[in-house]
Amino acid sequence: MTAALVEVEVEYRGRGRVLGPFSLAAAAGEIVALVGPSGCGKSTALRLLAGLEAPTSGEVHRAAGRGETAVVFQLPTLAPWLSAQANAALPLELAGTARPEARARALEALQRVGLGGAENARPAQLSGGMAMRVSLARALVTEPRLLLLDEPFAALDEITRRTLADDVLALCAASGPAVVFVTHNVEEAVYMASRVVVMTPGPGRLAGEIAVPGPLPRPAGFRTREGFRATAEAVSDLLAASGAR
Repeated sequence: MTAALVEVEVEYRGRGRVLGPFSLAAAAGEIVALVGPSGCGKSTALRLLAGLEAPTSGEVHRAAGRGETAVVFQLPTLAPWLSAQANAALPLELAGTARPEARARALEALQRVGLGGAENARPAQLSGGMAMRVSLARALVTEPRLLLLDEPFAALDEITRRTLADDVLALCAASGPAVVFVTHNVEEAVYMASRVVVMTPGPGRLAGEIAVPGPLPRPAGFRTREGFRATAEAVSDLLAASGAR
């Protein structure tokens, strides 16, 4: 496994336990969607995998080398004073890569996410979808073994969400990282993932998981297939049975 949480629990002073016991695993080339009600600990689980916090108990196994784990958050969190190219190059430059090489690799990453020609634009000059593409390029520039996506499309319109979903699937198919994708949207989870993990209301535990049949990236018309609809209904039923509201 590229990444795993093993019977982890997280407790905060004054709030008590917010997650667990909870286990999760993701292998190279696999996309795992994590769904559950608000407050169940989805983002907390992602922070554990990112190394941004430690569990109160349990074990975390992750790609811990420099640049081997990348995170894309709900908001692009771009430096407003830097160009798209400089933003995408930032992880490499912070890791000590010479600026000319970092900028060249950042330009390649921007081209991969469909932003060739926009490398000199500042964040204020970008649409929401374009800014998220820069964030994706910044995450992919280090060629991570583990890619963590924390509701990256939540603030975007439906057309942009669907376009970016297909782009992320194509990029992941090309580079093959393990991907853990947090979302509130059941249909988005089923479309993006090969496996959907459902969490109970907080403190989040495993309610169950459902495999999603079909190839990745998704073929045209996948959302209209009976298997897609049936899987989405199965995930929704599992959420309801777990007590999610």
